[in-house]
Amino acid sequence: MSYNESHYDFLNSFSNVPVELVGDLLSITELKTIAEGTHIVKLGEIPTKVYFLVSGVLRCFLMTESGKEFNKGFYLPLSFAGPLAALIQKKPSLFAFEALTDIEVYEIDYYKLMDLCEKHESINKLYAKVLETVYMSYEKRLVELISLNATDRYLELKQQLPDVDELIPQYHIASYLGITPVQLSRIRKKLE
Repeated sequence: MSYNESHYDFLNSFSNVPVELVGDLLSITELKTIAEGTHIVKLGEIPTKVYFLVSGVLRCFLMTESGKEFNKGFYLPLSFAGPLAALIQKKPSLFAFEALTDIEVYEIDYYKLMDLCEKHESINKLYAKVLETVYMSYEKRLVELISLNATDRYLELKQQLPDVDELIPQYHIASYLGITPVQLSRIRKKLE
């Protein structure tokens, strides 16, 4: 499989990966187009893959025993996604990942990536930098949930994804914000 230069440049924005190692990365990677509504990771599944989102919108959610869904996050193009704790512990995922639109992803075999990290310092540095970035985004999300009111959380989401209202159903946005769809509707009306 060939690779996209801009995606290679994006990886190198984290850490320098020599061109000669691109083949090693591609050998554990598959570029996939996935239809809207498809779960790339299912609840309770023991995952083996991580994903690099190229296009579309992906959501991560958990479900209570009563069947209520809570959106943990939305992923936008040029981001990494996957149930990291489940991968590290080789345990069933507490989260599901669903395509909210048609998406294109590089599906990466996590355990083969770990093997490459052991063999190549530059790939290990790339992995560490990606983990740092993912952790910082989780930390930012936690700070938003604790310190911002629902209106400000909505405005922050709209700043990150200006056409969020056209791309993502209202009930998913409300769940992500930690409010009801009715509360979201009121916020939208107040902002108009």
